[in-house]
Amino acid sequence: MTFPVGRATRRLAIALVFLAPSLALFAAFVFVPLTRTLYISLFFTTPTGRLAAFAGLEQYVELLTSALFRSGILASTLFALYSVPFGIALALLLAVLANQRLRGINFFRTLMSSTIAVSAAVGSLLFLMLYNPSLGLLNYLLSLLGLRGIAWLQDPGSAVVSLSVTTMWLVLGFNIIVLLAGLQGVPEELYEAAKLDGASGAMLFFRITVPLVSPFLFFLLVVDTIQVLQAFTQIHVLTRGGPVDATRTIVYSLYLDAFQNFQFGFASAQAFVLFLIVLVLTVLQFRYIEPRVHYQ
Repeated sequence: MTFPVGRATRRLAIALVFLAPSLALFAAFVFVPLTRTLYISLFFTTPTGRLAAFAGLEQYVELLTSALFRSGILASTLFALYSVPFGIALALLLAVLANQRLRGINFFRTLMSSTIAVSAAVGSLLFLMLYNPSLGLLNYLLSLLGLRGIAWLQDPGSAVVSLSVTTMWLVLGFNIIVLLAGLQGVPEELYEAAKLDGASGAMLFFRITVPLVSPFLFFLLVVDTIQVLQAFTQIHVLTRGGPVDATRTIVYSLYLDAFQNFQFGFASAQAFVLFLIVLVLTVLQFRYIEPRVHYQ
C-alpha cells in the first residue's frame, strides 16, 4: 500500500535539492571539521598529530581548571568589550556623516570605507609602526605636546586597548558600509515631520535613526562579536599574546598549544570550547537583544 506524498513533503524535497550544494559545502568545511575536532579533543596526541591514547574528558577538565584558560577568557572578554561596542558606535557616527547630502560626499564615503580593502596583516603592520615606542608617530605627537610617550604594546593595560583600536580600524569599513545601507533606507519624510514638531538633532538621532537602523546594528553586534573572538592576525603581529599573557586570547592560546607545544588534542578541546562560547553568546544575543530590534 502506497501513500501519496503530501504537498509539504514535496516542497521540502524540492528545497533540499536546491540547498544540496550549500549543504555539501557546509558539511565539508563546517560540520565534518567540527566533528573531527571534537573527536581529536578526546585523545592525547603525538607531536606529529597522531592519536596516542584515549583521554575522554580529561583534557576538558584540565582546560577548565587551568589558570591560563581563565586568563584567556578574561583577555577575550576585555578584547570584545573594547572592540565591538565602540567600533559599532564609531561606525554609526561616521555613517551618519557620510549619509549627508554634500558636494564630494562620495569621496568621503570611499575614504571611510577603504579599510575593508586592507588585510588584517597589512593593517596590523601599520599599527605596529604607529605604536613603536621610539619611532612611532603616536609617541612623536605626544612629545610635541610635551607629554611622555606610552608603551602601547609593552604595558598589559594599554596593550589590550591598542589591540582593540587596531581591530576597530580593521572592521570600520565593513561596519560603515552596512550602516550606510541601513541609513539610506530610512524615509526622509520621518525626519521632516519630526522637525516640524520641534525635534532637535539629538532627538532625531535617538528616536528615529537608531531605532530604524537597529536591525543593522544587531547584525553587526553578532558578526563583530564572532569576528573579534576569532581574531588572530593582529594579536600575532602586534603582541604575540603578551605582555604577561594580557592579550593571550583563547584563539591565540589554541594556536600556541597546537603549533608550538604540539598538543593537538588539548588545542582541539580549546577550539570546541570556543565554539560553545560563541554559540551561547549568539543564542543569548538573539534571545535578549533581538526582541528589542525595531523591524519596519
